[in-house]
Amino acid sequence: MPAWKHHVFVCTNKRPPGHPKGSCADRGCAEVAAALGAALEQDEALWENVKLQTSNCLGPCRAGPTLVVYPEGTWYGGVTAADVPEIVREHFHGGRPVKRLVLEG
Repeated sequence: MPAWKHHVFVCTNKRPPGHPKGSCADRGCAEVAAALGAALEQDEALWENVKLQTSNCLGPCRAGPTLVVYPEGTWYGGVTAADVPEIVREHFHGGRPVKRLVLEG
C-alpha cells in the first residue's frame, strides 16, 4: 500500500436547492477538485506523495468549498480553483498551511 505524505479530501456534497446549509457543490467544489487533480497530475514530485479523493459532506457546510488534508488534519474553507497553486506550493511542497484559507475550529 502506498504511503502518501498527504491525503486530501474535497467535499463534493450536493444538497437540494434551498437547503439552509447550502452545499459545496453549489459553491464550486467540482472546479476545486478538478484544479487539484490537474495540478497533482502535472507535478511529478507529488505523484506518489499526495492522494486526492472526493467525499460527501465534511461538515463545515457554510465554509465551502471545503477540503481537509491529512495526516495534519488541516481544514480549508472557501477554497477556489485559483487557490490551488498556492496550496500545492505552500502546503504540499513547503509544509506550511495556507493560513488565509485555514478553518479555525
